[in-house]
Formats: sequence, C-alpha cells, structure tokens
Amino acid sequence: MRARDEVAADAAGGGFLAPGAVLGVLGGGQLGRMFAQAAQSAGYEVVVLEPQPGAPAAQVAPRQICHAYDDPAGLQRMADAAQAVTIEFENVPAAALQWLDSHLRLAPHAAAVAVCQDRAREKALFDALGVGCVAHAEVGSEAECASVAARDLYPAILKTRHMGYDGKGQFRVEQGAQLLDAWRALGAVPCLLERRIDLRSELSVVLARAADGAIVHFEPTRNAHRDGILFSSTAGAGAVEPELARRAVAAARRIAEGLRYVGVLCVEFFVGGDGELLANEMAPRPHNSGHHTIDSCDVSQFELQWRCLVGAPLPQPRQHSAARMLNLLGDLWFDAAGAQREPDWRQLLALPGAHLHLYGKHEPRRGRKMGHLCLTAATLPEVEQAARRACACLGLQAP
Repeated sequence: MRARDEVAADAAGGGFLAPGAVLGVLGGGQLGRMFAQAAQSAGYEVVVLEPQPGAPAAQVAPRQICHAYDDPAGLQRMADAAQAVTIEFENVPAAALQWLDSHLRLAPHAAAVAVCQDRAREKALFDALGVGCVAHAEVGSEAECASVAARDLYPAILKTRHMGYDGKGQFRVEQGAQLLDAWRALGAVPCLLERRIDLRSELSVVLARAADGAIVHFEPTRNAHRDGILFSSTAGAGAVEPELARRAVAAARRIAEGLRYVGVLCVEFFVGGDGELLANEMAPRPHNSGHHTIDSCDVSQFELQWRCLVGAPLPQPRQHSAARMLNLLGDLWFDAAGAQREPDWRQLLALPGAHLHLYGKHEPRRGRKMGHLCLTAATLPEVEQAARRACACLGLQAP
C-alpha cells in the first residue's frame, strides 16, 4: 500500500491515483451508492459527505461525514480524508464546490456544475455551441412576465431556473395571459419559459471525458417519462435510429468539450415531430437512463466516473446485451386500497435476464425512486417481451 503523502502528491499534481486512494462523494443517494460499489470493486476507499445518517451510499461506504454540504467543518473533514471528490447530484451549494475545487481534485469542476445548476445558463451554452434547443425566454420579474407574455412561445412550460428535477418546479402555460399567475405559483423565483414542441421521442447520451480531453460514450438510450419521472430507458440495436444517434452523440461531445468537462455527463434530448434534435438539459453525473450499463455493458457509467476521478484510462464501452431499465417507484409498495405491501420479487426474479437493484431506502413514498429493474437479452424484441412481463408482474402499464 502506498504512503498517504505519495497519494496526496499525485492528487495535487493531477496524476493517476492508484487503488488504495480515498475517493469522496458529495451526496448519499443511490447514485453515490452505485459509485461507491464500483470504486470499491477496484480497490478504492470511499467516504461519503451526507447529512442524513444511514443514507443509501452510507450503507455501503465505511466512512460517512454527517454534515450539511455547505458546512465548513464537514468540507474540511472531506478534504482531510479524501484525495479526490466527485458529486452524485448537481444541487450541491456552489460555494462548497468552489472551496473543494481549490483544495483538492474535484471532478466535475465547480464551474461546469454551476452551468448545469441553471437552466438559463444551460440554454445559453447550447446556443453558443450551436446545439439546437427549444425556443425559450428568461422570466424573473413582473416586467419580464409582461414582455414575454406577448412573444410567440405558447403553449409553453414555465420551469424554475434552479433545483427542478423529476418534473418538479414546472407549470404549464397555455397562453401569455396565464404567465404572471404561473410565475407567482412557482414562488416568483427566476424561471425559464420553454415553448412546448410536438414531441416524437426523448433520448439521452451518457459520456465520460477525461482531464486530457479523451471522450468515450455509451450508445444513446430511448427514454419514456410518466408524470415527469423517467419510467423506462431502452438501449440496443434499433432503440434509436442510427442517424439520430450519431447526431446526438456529436452534440453531447460538443457540449462536454465546450465545458472542458471532466467526469460523467448526461445530455437529454427531445426529438421533434419533424425529426429535429433539441437539447433539453444535462446532468453533471451518472444518470438514471444510464443505469442499464451496470448489466448490459462491459464498463458501467459508475466505473467511468471513478476512472475520470482518479485519472485512469477510459475504455470505449462495449454493450454486450440489449437492455430496458424500469424505475421502481414507491407506488409499487402500496396496493389499490393504499395499504403498504412488498412487491412480488420472487415472480419478478423468475424472469430471464432480470437484474434487480434496490437502493436501501426504508420508507417507500409515492413517486420516490426505490430501485430499478434492468432486463437484458440478446435482442431488443426479447427485451421488450421481458419488459412487458415485468410490467404485468408489477401491475404497471407497459411502455
């Protein structure tokens, strides 16, 4: 085992951090849990900064720092414990990320995360890089509401610029006369108004970019949402049209390069009725739509996350199986009468190619992501058949 001062020197110099180094993760949710499991399998130690004791990531990591993300004492403890730090959700306070970025290796960098935290800055980046996105306007005052109300942007969706996810922080606006009331309903906070489009499909690209600029990517996934929450992701030959996939990968790479990004990045896209590809938003971390990579690829998105963090080479992932990922929400833990019960795991696990991932969340709540199911097979039709059977087991309408 290498001495701690040798490891610290490598971290400060941007060199490779060999197994045995301590990696930190801000956030104790399921993404931190899966990152920790992937890093530990390669011999790295993991420490979690998360204010909630016993959170999903803390259940698998031997060390947890129970402090708020912006607590200076907690940040100092993380800097003392780890040689490099990553994040598992993008809404870490900006000041905390900036402090960490100036004291040890942080991937992704604070400046890149700051762009992903703000829908308006995201859209400005897409525009600057020539990546298409939906028509939009910033709304942050009553005067801007009056101005934007007269523009040709309706019907539209009003979204908070910060902190929105899984359909939260959004309000449908059918006509300009409704904009002021919608803005007030969202708390009169800075918002972004986006024109609704004739949506044909949704897809996402998960890629990884190293500090030396090397980029690798997974094949794009076709995504289906219900009530603003990702319901399923499908990956494999035929899931996304080849030309559309090529354009999406090229756009995602351009965004990663424009940000000088280091780490795993997901870019979500809308596909208009005319086939137009439009960037929707991005996540500076592994993404729900990339969970299938644990079971369908020879390198998962979480392995690429720790590889970026420690300065290891990035292999181009190879997908060996077609896959469909289904999110398991807390609704499944309740029967039609509202009584809590456990899903029929035995029946579900009898399906060929079924891979169950539960996140260690002890309190099921409606809309809460409790786990996911990944179904793999040799071909996409086989996966789709298995997914229909899984949905029948779970009492879900198949996509």
